[in-house]
Parts: sequence; structure tokens; C-alpha cells
Amino acid sequence: MSHSDQPDTVSDLPDNTAVAAALNAAGLAVDPSELHGSLCGYVSGGGNGDTADWLQRLELDADVEPATGDVLDAMRMTTLAQFAAQDFAFELLLPSDDAPLAERANALIDWCRSFLGGFGLAAPPADALSGEAAEALEDMGRIAASDLAYDGSETDEDALAEIVEFVRVAALLLHGDCVQGAHRKRQLH
Repeated sequence: MSHSDQPDTVSDLPDNTAVAAALNAAGLAVDPSELHGSLCGYVSGGGNGDTADWLQRLELDADVEPATGDVLDAMRMTTLAQFAAQDFAFELLLPSDDAPLAERANALIDWCRSFLGGFGLAAPPADALSGEAAEALEDMGRIAASDLAYDGSETDEDALAEIVEFVRVAALLLHGDCVQGAHRKRQLH
């Protein structure tokens, strides 16, 4: 997953390093994976990420509002577009594949923890989730609580790739259940 600093298309997230630099410049004490996980959780739970105060909605201590077109805004807009596209092009913002395995695995855990926090800010009551979505949320919670051990082998690389894919699909499932499912129910009534 190598990305440029700015996305080339609506489906390309900005580079993790560029988002980290923008967060640092904005004085936000959160890393890119945490911010993206929180945004994805909030949007998946039904929160409106399409507002200028989206950082405040994520309950970050942010006095800054990203400028239209800057890296943080590009990350937000791309994320919203990926969810709306319904073509499974949704990506997690994690360190690049050439980063050490431990760094990528820890970023995934941070992404999941932040997803759960963001989801909790906007989610419907637990009984509103389908059984499959509730199970995906529980599984994401187990991943978030994990302390992964690895030796850097190809088997560990494959296992991390499988977990990333599971989390990606779980986020899409939760978004579908909470956002698209709620929209379909409103159309029927």
C-alpha cells in the first residue's frame, strides 16, 4: 500500500506519513491510524463526518478545523467517498507495507480501539445491530484488546494481512448495518 501525499483519486487515502505531519502541525496528539479509526467508527455508527467540525465531533481536543483540500480534509473526504461507493474499495489508514511488522500490527490495534470509540459516539442501541454486525463489533473489540506477538516471519505477515482484511470488512458491515440499513428502513416507512 504505497500512497502519494495527496490522493490521486477518490479511492486513494493520503499517505500515512503526510497525515502524521498534518496532525503534528495541527498540534493534535493522535496518530494517523487512531484518527482514521475514530472517523471510520463514527461514520460507521451513523455519525455525520461531512461537517467542518468533524474533529470536534470525534471528541478530539481540536481547536483547528482542517482547511478544505488539506491532507486531513482529503483523508476525511476519501473515507466518506469509500464508504458511500459501496464497491469494497474501503481502506484502513495504516503504515505502509515496508514499515516493520510490529509497527503495522500496533497501528491496527490502535485503529480498532479508535474505531470502537468513534462508533460509540454515534452508534444506535446495541439491539439495533444485526447478529452478524454485533459479532463483528465484538470481534473488533477482541482485536483492540489484543497484545500481538510475532517474529516477523512470512506467516506473521499473512496473518496480519488476514486480520486487516477482516477489520476492513467488519467496518463495511457495521456501516452497512447502521447507515445503509437505517436509510433503507426509512425508505420503507
